[in-house]
Amino acid sequence: MSDVVIRVENLSKRYMIGHQRQERYVSLRDAIADKVKSFGGLFSRNGKVEDPTHEEFWAIKDVSFEIKQGDRVGIIGRNGAGKSTLLKILSRITEPTSGKISIRGRVASLLEVGTGFHPELTGRENIYLNGAILGMDRSDIKRKFDEIVAFAEVEKFLDTPVKRYSSGMYVRLAFAVAAHLEPEILIVDEVLAVGDAQFQKKCLGKMEDVAEKEGRTVLFVSHNMAAIRALCSKAILLKQGFLVQSGTSSECLSSYEGLNLQNQGSVWTRSRDARNSSLIITEIKSSLTKQQPNLELEISIQLESLKEHKPAFLAINILDVSGVSIMQAIPKSEGFINHRDKSHFLKVTITLPPLIPSQYLISVWVGSHNSQTIDWVKEALLFEVNESPILNRSYPHTKDHGYIVPISSCLTLEFSGVD
Repeated sequence: MSDVVIRVENLSKRYMIGHQRQERYVSLRDAIADKVKSFGGLFSRNGKVEDPTHEEFWAIKDVSFEIKQGDRVGIIGRNGAGKSTLLKILSRITEPTSGKISIRGRVASLLEVGTGFHPELTGRENIYLNGAILGMDRSDIKRKFDEIVAFAEVEKFLDTPVKRYSSGMYVRLAFAVAAHLEPEILIVDEVLAVGDAQFQKKCLGKMEDVAEKEGRTVLFVSHNMAAIRALCSKAILLKQGFLVQSGTSSECLSSYEGLNLQNQGSVWTRSRDARNSSLIITEIKSSLTKQQPNLELEISIQLESLKEHKPAFLAINILDVSGVSIMQAIPKSEGFINHRDKSHFLKVTITLPPLIPSQYLISVWVGSHNSQTIDWVKEALLFEVNESPILNRSYPHTKDHGYIVPISSCLTLEFSGVD
């Protein structure tokens, strides 16, 4: 009997994206004329259906792979790569447009906060409901019940409707249910990021136990490459809906880092029209000055106000080559970016902490005071640190020990003998 538990063949998922037309005053005559034009424009000369207000978007395109029993597989890729769509299809939440999937065994999924829970039911009732959905007998659920509650740490709220739970409580209970009700395949999306650091560590340990000790299969999506590296023996790398690589986690992580570094430099300029936005970043430049451990990163940012917007400010993220954020700077300015001025030029100086020699990425975010995003250029620029963060020390530094080497001192104490 084959040990393949998931087989995906030429899987594709298409969505139709609607485009809103530019707002203007429309008379009844214009509305009727537009309807007639749109109806006539649905068909091209070759008879193919066309709609100028909608565009095809392939979230997944011709993806094929196999996963064996007991595999711990990380699904990696940048935002928009198709990771969550793939998991939704494997979880039977979304129907594929084309392709074939065969899954052997019960699947428990944790994709979004609240997935699989009924908000009006209590935590206790949802545990039994989820067990029933997985095809378990009431006696089997009861046998696991105390273990689930202890893991989730929600004893006091067990008979409270889950709609009153915080997002953290929701995730703790949902993960506990998914991991303990003995599914053959456990699928977990980035939703674990909602929980605190201690609970995330607890979940990673449980997923490792599920795979190694119990021989079950785990699929895990995360932007935390350290977690992927620690938990997963294999990985699948996606880019814009296509499968780039399937293999060991170390091989796929190296390829992912290489993709992140492609076409990166010290200058970024906007290459596409963004006239529907109110405020856009048009150009970013960066350069390093001074030396370790006192490096400074100078960033020049040009923005353009196209229409009225709320007063805005900047946030700048420094990331490793896997796209994991290491630190964020929120530059102080004399005032907010205001729409009354059409063009804006800002020069930001960031005093960097001592960094290990490596390559780093820069993202620039601009938004309003209530954290509303107006524009966000992700992983736009690259800079490289070549020198050791500790003067007169040249021993190798690795990211396994962290990227930042804080300045520290050591005092040697002398103890005299005691009679």
